[in-house]
Amino acid sequence: MKVLIAKPGLDGHDRGAKVVAQALRDAGIEVVYTGLKRTPEEIVNEAVQEDVDVIGLSILSGAHLLLARRVLEGLRGQGADDIRVVVGGIIPPADVEELTKLGVRRVFPMATPLQEIVAAFKDGTIG
Repeated sequence: MKVLIAKPGLDGHDRGAKVVAQALRDAGIEVVYTGLKRTPEEIVNEAVQEDVDVIGLSILSGAHLLLARRVLEGLRGQGADDIRVVVGGIIPPADVEELTKLGVRRVFPMATPLQEIVAAFKDGTIG
């Protein structure tokens, strides 16, 4: 499995994304980290170019619904809707169902244990 970890939008804090990326690498998963302040279009293009299986969006800004929607639409627009999308960060419980309806495969709210995140990638929960 190959995972792209991305920080969409204007959020400038990436410690959590880097910690998750390292935990996934330590578990034997190939990880590509895009860096900060990427647009949904940049994320989609990089995911397609890197031929990833999953995009992990780390969002702390509160714009998770809009950003996830734009990434998912971008994937569909490029015929790459087989790439699964997961979202982590500051996600209010009320928005988890809406993200799922949009097509997000899994949501990892702030403080989700790293073991749980890694297990979801390793056990096929994400697809």
